Amino acid sequence: MNNTLKPTLGTLHLWGIAVGLVISGEYFGWSYGWGVAGTLGFLVTTALIATLYTCFIFSFTELTTAIPHAGGPFAYSRRAFGETGGLIAGMATLIEFVFAPPAIAMAIGAYLNVQYPALNPKTAAVAAYLIFMGLNILGVKLAAMFELVVTVLAVLELLVFMGVVSPGFSVANFAAHGWAGSDSFGLPAVSGIFAAIPFAIWFFLAIEGAAMAAEEAKDPKRTIPKAYISGILTLVVLAIGVMLLAGGAGDWRKLSDINDPLPQAMKMIVGEHSNWMHMLVWIGLFGLVASFHGIILGYSRQFFALARAGYLPRSLATLSRFQTPHRAILLGGAIGIAAIYSDGLINLQGMSLTAAMITMAVFGAIIMYIMSMLSLFKLRRSEPNMARSFRAPGYPVVPGIALVLSLVCLVAMLWFNPLIGGLFIAMMAVGYLYFRATKAQRDNAPQDAMLMGE
Repeated sequence: MNNTLKPTLGTLHLWGIAVGLVISGEYFGWSYGWGVAGTLGFLVTTALIATLYTCFIFSFTELTTAIPHAGGPFAYSRRAFGETGGLIAGMATLIEFVFAPPAIAMAIGAYLNVQYPALNPKTAAVAAYLIFMGLNILGVKLAAMFELVVTVLAVLELLVFMGVVSPGFSVANFAAHGWAGSDSFGLPAVSGIFAAIPFAIWFFLAIEGAAMAAEEAKDPKRTIPKAYISGILTLVVLAIGVMLLAGGAGDWRKLSDINDPLPQAMKMIVGEHSNWMHMLVWIGLFGLVASFHGIILGYSRQFFALARAGYLPRSLATLSRFQTPHRAILLGGAIGIAAIYSDGLINLQGMSLTAAMITMAVFGAIIMYIMSMLSLFKLRRSEPNMARSFRAPGYPVVPGIALVLSLVCLVAMLWFNPLIGGLFIAMMAVGYLYFRATKAQRDNAPQDAMLMGE
């Protein structure tokens, strides 16, 4: 069975994947944080999370370049902590990348519904799955080129949004009712800051997914650091700019619990029938599509890597004639479509489907960040002579900051989201039971020097 991925991606492709995976977070999702923290409280949360991600990416890049493996965090943790470590990181990453796309698909549906009110958002969301699963199956080079184009358009659109709404920006609008704890929300300010963590993480969630394209990168030791560092800087600037200018456009409370805050913010400045509005809705879809399409690539490579190593059924590691893991792509899509149609059937802490899926994905991300930073520290001690073309700057302080902030986020997430946290733990437990029952499957899997440290 052919299970070797081909290196075809350059620095610009990888930047497109890194930024594209995340950029939908600038278009929607984050504004739910205003509902629990207020604009000023959420600004504090975002500054905290931006610090976490900047420290994390500078540290994570050391692992990605030293171990350029499609499994990403799974590979690093298995090499550092053995099979059980690999399981924890691999399952957490899989949950992150499988549960993020349904939230983005629903936002795609919401954007299209602005233009076509008769269109059911769920129908549009499922259509998005079918189209972009097909594109991913047709080949990684084609998929990466598409990702790069839509990512560049999405970045340009965010800059246009900021330019159009900036004349109407008012500090007074942004600061009004800015701390949760007012009569509008009734939460203490500090409590709101921590409760809003998953929505600030959504600004940056999944940038680490570019690591799963490492086996398909040309000269990963050189191209990946350039892509990651330029990517995180791009995203921090966009996140802060979009949030400030949207919040100052008018009464931000009207934007705090919806899936299309940018069109609605622009409407406050230019009116409902402006050509700017129509442009934002249509081109704004590129941001959602970039992340949706990129995360499909990410989850498929995680399924592929786990299956190739014997952690999941071997059939998921089968490649199509286009050299893509088509069965893994289809499985993740089936789970996502099922999640979309569960909307309204299951009540998760009174959240909308979008907020619940974001929160579940964030639980997976936080566990993966913790395992990755622990792996970095462990491998520095256990394999000091490992070839490291990029070394985490400020070691051990910078990765230490990322680890501590990730632990703080995990505690806050469990405190404010006990039901979804319980479901996350249950999924991890099911994965562990399967792991315990399939040792022979792992023993018979092909040997992988990058996983074993040989």
